[in-house]
Amino acid sequence: MVGRVSTLSNTLASPPTAAGPAAPRRRTRLLALPEARWALAATVAFLAGLGFDVGGAPSWAYGIPYAVAYAAGGWEPALEGLRALREKTLDVDLLMIVAALGAAAIGQVFDGALLIVIFATSGALEALATARTADSVRGLLDLAPDTATRLTDDGEETVPAAELRVGDLLLVRPGERIGGDGRVVDGVSEADQATVTGEPLPVVKRPGDDVFAGTLNGTGALRVRVERDPADSVIARIVTLVEEASRTKAPTQLFIEKIEQRYAVAVVAATLAVFALPLAFGADLTDALLRAMTFMIVASPCAVVLATMPPLLSAIATAGRHGVLVKSAVAMERLGEIDTAALDKTGTLTEGAPEVTDVCPLPGSGLDADALLALAAAAEHPSEHPLARAVVEAARARGLRISPARDFVATPGRGVGAVVDGRVVEVGRTGDTHLPAGAGTHDPAPRHSRLDRPHPRPPAGTTVLVTRDATPVGTLVLTDRLRPAAPAATAALAGLTGTTPVLLTGDNAPAAARVAEATGITDVRADLLPEDKVNAVRGLHRAGRKVLFVGDGVNDAPALAAAHAGLAMGRAGSDLALETADAVVVRDDLTAVPAVVRLSRTARRLVLQNLVIAGTFITGLVLWDLVGHLPLPLGVAGHEGSTVLVGLNGLRLLRERAWQG
Repeated sequence: MVGRVSTLSNTLASPPTAAGPAAPRRRTRLLALPEARWALAATVAFLAGLGFDVGGAPSWAYGIPYAVAYAAGGWEPALEGLRALREKTLDVDLLMIVAALGAAAIGQVFDGALLIVIFATSGALEALATARTADSVRGLLDLAPDTATRLTDDGEETVPAAELRVGDLLLVRPGERIGGDGRVVDGVSEADQATVTGEPLPVVKRPGDDVFAGTLNGTGALRVRVERDPADSVIARIVTLVEEASRTKAPTQLFIEKIEQRYAVAVVAATLAVFALPLAFGADLTDALLRAMTFMIVASPCAVVLATMPPLLSAIATAGRHGVLVKSAVAMERLGEIDTAALDKTGTLTEGAPEVTDVCPLPGSGLDADALLALAAAAEHPSEHPLARAVVEAARARGLRISPARDFVATPGRGVGAVVDGRVVEVGRTGDTHLPAGAGTHDPAPRHSRLDRPHPRPPAGTTVLVTRDATPVGTLVLTDRLRPAAPAATAALAGLTGTTPVLLTGDNAPAAARVAEATGITDVRADLLPEDKVNAVRGLHRAGRKVLFVGDGVNDAPALAAAHAGLAMGRAGSDLALETADAVVVRDDLTAVPAVVRLSRTARRLVLQNLVIAGTFITGLVLWDLVGHLPLPLGVAGHEGSTVLVGLNGLRLLRERAWQG
């Protein structure tokens, strides 16, 4: 049984096959599996032997087909069992082969052959279930096209997609898969992103919109500027994350495997006792041996070993199909354990695309609104933060000249600083005395000032302070739209965990309060630096909570690492946040957060169900064999039936309704 579970992980972790422009989702057929073909051969041979046996043929006539059935159905598990013995481990499947051979040795050839056939058929069904799980996972992997059309000064050329580089200009014709992650520079079309983000409908793409490698272009032609190296594309991340996830084992599985070897040795010892004790009291040799072999079969923990991984791997595959990449079986199990959700604001509850709504130069600064905005945009230009992008875009929209900046310094959650036109410009939160020290120069003069005078009007969003040579020169106010799904998502998380989510944000208190009011959050903690978010998460842990933290920025990475489970919003999320999180939401769909938590809880319930089913079958069959008389074929059928049952029960999570709850 260890071999079967290992095959499950190895199959999912094997390198994917490169797909063409329209790679269909494969669905493995039963007879395509070697296990199924050997099981069929064993079954045919067994039926032939049974026919000769019932028809009164001589023993050699039905003995030969029975021997073929033994060989066809038992050679592979016997070989694997012997290999395991060389490594000083006991493969439980080997016990089945020993029992079958023992039955044949005492003249019970029919019983032994039936055992082999049932055992081989069970293995074929488990292999099919494993292959179907692998098919579902590989549906995520067979997305990237082999080639792309790159535009050059001499025209166009077809190149391997893996050789694309940042800055390449691609031509994507109607019906083609997009060759690389990038941004549309020309053309209008629609892109089917369901295979990457899980979005059910095509998304219209215009100049400036992001596109993903492997997504299918619609009816228009697009020119796309590559913005990510192929190794860093969403598709490449999917491949890496799924392969890593399929190689991991959840704590429950590790615990089961830890005790399995001891249990298997105990089964062998108990089998010897079940055989020897009745003989000591005068029992018949054949009866004692059959009872012992039946005990060895029904006491084997095959169903227990298979109870954990199919539900968790099926959940990982289903989440991946809907745009949530769970990095490991451990992470999937942890997501279902959380009882408190802590949420970032910008880019998580809000769309992460803020706009500059107020530009307020201070009296005496010598700057008007345009000059202040241009100054801030120059300092923010090297930054990738959403607020920085908003400032730069606002300056460009007004047609302002953005001066080049040098000696740029950024501190997550605090602000940025740079030298612009020979003067030190810093942009950060109002009242923050922790902007980057000495940004741009090594002048020891103080660089940090608090805006003491009141803002010209009540801020409608996030307020940032602009200083020049340590002197405040004005403020900018930026607003960010609430995600439409935010109220429903927070309500769903509250229903799942039994507690209202906590809002942890580096933004100011008024902006945080407005978002909290709109989403029904009552515990609001604003003006937090990255270390403050970590302390807040650890404080919840000390209070006995298992926290899920959801964020997207560089400043969220420490909290994502500190939480019991971390989930990053992936489309606009920083690389550090994506690397740190246990799971990644590829698309901007906040409803995926409660959905994946719900899916994880369902997986954990199925694991418990499987353990109960397996334990009930083992206990019942063992008692039947010890107290009464359990026929060997019936014992085999019960044992293998329970193994198949728990495997199929776990694979229920591959169905669409598992995600919908």
